Amino acid sequence: MRFNVSVTDNSIISLVDTQNNCTAVIYSFGALLNEFSINKNGEQINIIDGFTSGEDAKTHVTKGFQSSKLSPFVCRMNNGEYVFNNQSYKIEKFYLPPHAIHGLLFDANFEIISTHANEHSASVGLRYLYQATDKGYPFNFEMLVNCKLEANNNLSVITTVFHHNKQAIPMADGWHPYFTLNNSIDDCTLQFDSTEQIEFDETLIPTGKKIKDERFINSSSLKGIELDNCFELANPGNSNCILKTKDLQLTIQPSAAYTYLQIYTPPHRKSIAIENLSAAPDCFNNKIGLLLLEPEKQVSFKTTYSIKVL
Repeated sequence: MRFNVSVTDNSIISLVDTQNNCTAVIYSFGALLNEFSINKNGEQINIIDGFTSGEDAKTHVTKGFQSSKLSPFVCRMNNGEYVFNNQSYKIEKFYLPPHAIHGLLFDANFEIISTHANEHSASVGLRYLYQATDKGYPFNFEMLVNCKLEANNNLSVITTVFHHNKQAIPMADGWHPYFTLNNSIDDCTLQFDSTEQIEFDETLIPTGKKIKDERFINSSSLKGIELDNCFELANPGNSNCILKTKDLQLTIQPSAAYTYLQIYTPPHRKSIAIENLSAAPDCFNNKIGLLLLEPEKQVSFKTTYSIKVL
């Protein structure tokens, strides 16, 4: 059989295309994508800047939030506070002062509910039941994450959210992966379909204004470029993002549900965070992209990653 799936210690899932050794490794801790690798000239190259082990992830996830699930809010929330249905709430979980950051599920232990492999794909289904554990977000919901590896080095990640509360709940979704193409990002080019970024204040909270930015409409070098910005996609659902070196190319294809790209270049410049977001940072306050998810309804967010050797 061409594809296979294996689970180690009930927590680490490997999806493998045995024809070319393309591999995806997912941790049930946080539903983290910790490896997406291909074989190039006999060398296995992992394009995910992740963790050395599951224990490393559990110990250090908040240092960089590599591949973290961002939900039910994305990026920063102004002072961790918001008002919903005329009631004030304050997030308890994690702060990069003065703001709450990166949601509530980055360290959630997801349950493995399914695995499947055949001649066409290998996949795993994960589930997490959020049970109002943070007083700042007292709304239960269920999240399903499905990762599927297919031919041509294609990996899709689909997140589905639904709930049984009596009223609609505020919701946003995103991912926080760091990518490396075996080079410094100064040796990479970046291209995506956006002409505007969301203006931030000095603490990375949106001001409500937009800034014209057409640097990445065409493939542009990242040499010397520092980014910690949120870009609005011009054509959601048809706006690919391409990170490339002279010999490797990563293509990111977000569904129409992901309307923003948050791009971050860390000081070490060994990798770059390219984050698909369904809403802007601080969306619980500024309402930019905020979803009000109705009871018994579900919403899905999909991203497909593909690697190729040039």
